[in-house]
Amino acid sequence: MASNQDSARGLPRLLDIPGTRLLAAVLTAAALGYIAWKIGQSPPQALQFAFNGLAVGAVYALLAMGFTLVYSTVWFFDLYYGAAAALGAYGVFYLRTATALGSRFDINSIYVNAVFAAVVCGVATWCLRSVLYPRLRGRWSPTTISFVAGVLGGVVGGYTGVVLSYPAILHIMLSPAIGAAVAVVVVALACRAAQVLLPSRRLYLVGAIAAIPAAALGAWCGYLLSDAPGSGLYLSWAVSCLLAGAVGLALYRGLYVYMRQRARSPLIMLVASLGILLAIAAFIGIVFETAPRPLPNAFGSAPLKLAGASIKGFNVFAIGVALAGFVVMWLILKQTSFGRAVRAIGDDEEVSKVVGINTTVVIAAVFFIGGMYAAMAGILTGHDTALQPRMGLLLLLKGWIASVVGGIGNIYGAIVGGFVLGLVEQFGIWDLAGAWKEAIAFVLLILFLSFWPQGLLPRR
Repeated sequence: MASNQDSARGLPRLLDIPGTRLLAAVLTAAALGYIAWKIGQSPPQALQFAFNGLAVGAVYALLAMGFTLVYSTVWFFDLYYGAAAALGAYGVFYLRTATALGSRFDINSIYVNAVFAAVVCGVATWCLRSVLYPRLRGRWSPTTISFVAGVLGGVVGGYTGVVLSYPAILHIMLSPAIGAAVAVVVVALACRAAQVLLPSRRLYLVGAIAAIPAAALGAWCGYLLSDAPGSGLYLSWAVSCLLAGAVGLALYRGLYVYMRQRARSPLIMLVASLGILLAIAAFIGIVFETAPRPLPNAFGSAPLKLAGASIKGFNVFAIGVALAGFVVMWLILKQTSFGRAVRAIGDDEEVSKVVGINTTVVIAAVFFIGGMYAAMAGILTGHDTALQPRMGLLLLLKGWIASVVGGIGNIYGAIVGGFVLGLVEQFGIWDLAGAWKEAIAFVLLILFLSFWPQGLLPRR
């Protein structure tokens, strides 16, 4: 059976045709020569374009990393990915606009809150059942396990609805969840350390002992958060990313998994995800209307001068987020058993099932992570430009172009492709109007598909 990776490597290469290698070399030399000439012509302006390119490229890199993760696992273009970026940006607008601009802009809707609460309830129930069933099936019946998972999932979904209903006090509403999360992480780390240093039979004792200081630390962190109203904007980032990831997981578990079993055609999956993208864009247009919407100002909005260039602290932060996102994804994929399972599924899903990998759970987690990366990219974009209901389609295309430039299926290529695309766009409009930026991106895509379809860093 041919693997998915092998089929991706079978892309045609125009470079194998006589004469095209020379043409590709000439085009590359001309582009590099143009950039060197412009840098010598005006170093301060070149620094400005370089910084702008890195800032925009950071967004493209985040998009490309999430897109690469999803595509290299299931090997179809999930167009919901663009909708996830829009959901992330509009989620922040939904949670923070009333607080920042006044109550007359309050668009909080009980129906929207109920929809997302139901999605989170379903996702939490399925996740809890997937975790509990392998561990308790010998002691509890499947009905009991499903009931317990359903009750706990209902609690999580109800809590989500309450949090969304009171965005003005987001820091207070989320303080119990943050405190509980801190306590759980501390206990988990203590048990992990005990697993390495002590016999396994003492794990329960270590967990019980660690629970007391962990609970105290969690309560203290929750108290600090409840007394920090300025954290509302940044908490809305986390909530929006989690909601976008939950919707992505729900779509996979509730729709894609059945379509993949029955259709077994990437084209049908593409059409289905296109329908989802358009439906979510229409949903956003109904709730928020089609007029451009601004996000509240984040930190670092005031520009600073550096060697003649105007630099925003928030854009530096965006670059840092992209680099941190790369490190986190690298650690997940290269240093964990989950990452090994993801790579195995990408190579051959059927063989992965044979060796005991729960492919449905692993792929669902991939969709969740990819949705969060897309949402974060949408949030960073929204703090620089006005929001549009169909902004997700353009961000989706930019993430795809960055993936092609860097090398589809390669996480290193994803971050490199994102920054390369951002720099090429910015230097390309040096002597042109800004409207040419999109055309330059698609010309770059055509060139790579023609001469370097494997990208700058092909998947090995």
